[in-house]
Amino acid sequence: MQKSIDLTKKIKEKAFEEGFDLVGIAKVPGSSRIKLRTASLERWLEAGHQAKMEWMKSPRRKNIENMLKGVQSVLAVGLNYYIETDKTPKDLSIARYGWGEDYHKIIEKKLKKVAKFLEKERPNSKWKICVDTSAFLDKAWAEEAGIGWIGKNSNIINPKIGSWIFLGHLLSTEVLEADEPSKPICGECEKCIEACPTKAIEEPFIINSNKCLAYHTLENRDKELPKNIINKMGNWIAGCDICQEVCPWNQKKIPNTSEPDLQPAEWILNITKKSALSWNDSKWKETLDKSALKRIKPWMWRRNINSISNNT
Repeated sequence: MQKSIDLTKKIKEKAFEEGFDLVGIAKVPGSSRIKLRTASLERWLEAGHQAKMEWMKSPRRKNIENMLKGVQSVLAVGLNYYIETDKTPKDLSIARYGWGEDYHKIIEKKLKKVAKFLEKERPNSKWKICVDTSAFLDKAWAEEAGIGWIGKNSNIINPKIGSWIFLGHLLSTEVLEADEPSKPICGECEKCIEACPTKAIEEPFIINSNKCLAYHTLENRDKELPKNIINKMGNWIAGCDICQEVCPWNQKKIPNTSEPDLQPAEWILNITKKSALSWNDSKWKETLDKSALKRIKPWMWRRNINSISNNT
């Protein structure tokens, strides 16, 4: 028992040392809530709310053992990506998650250092790093590990830094001491539901991707966006932060991220419709090379910008 407590303390300290803002641990198989979240995913898929994101159907999500055989513990980490800055001009809006460099690589690099530290402490242990591209219930396990609860807009919310959080997980075959799971405290608040321009949050915790601006600007590969989406886009050309911007937990004074690679790129803060439409494919690819936004193909950027231009 004492060895487990000591190792848990060391692992957490190492995670904080690497710059993570939130650190928590869950034991596998977790509480009954993991089963409830898994069942909820099944209902979400059966309703077709994943739109054309077929990868969400991966059966591997149903059992954490599919990610790492013999997994005993999950280290959940959160990285604050909030930056308080005034973006000018304001004729284009890009979700904050894409302002800096690709968060997947940042989190993987940090978690790998934690994993290597674990290897030194326990040479026979096995581990696996998961980010949001993994077939893994990342938000459910973050909640289980106590770093935040799942809000009605489906984002993880932490009482100190709101929902501007990138998640990462380190699965381990070592037995670690678990933290208390987070308790949802959104209460009766439905500001996120009310603010969504397309009513994509059909009910608390249920996001219909077919209606979501973020889905259509980031994932939709059709040559033209649906008219009902275009009519509600406003200036959003890459993702959408509306449901987070109105959340009361994001209205308090949130510290700016101290992560150098998450500082906003100069082009993000200065891009205009006119300049963006003048970029050729090479310019787009070069600009987005280190960004999580590189999943948006150059023709999609132009489609999105033309969509909001035609809507004004």
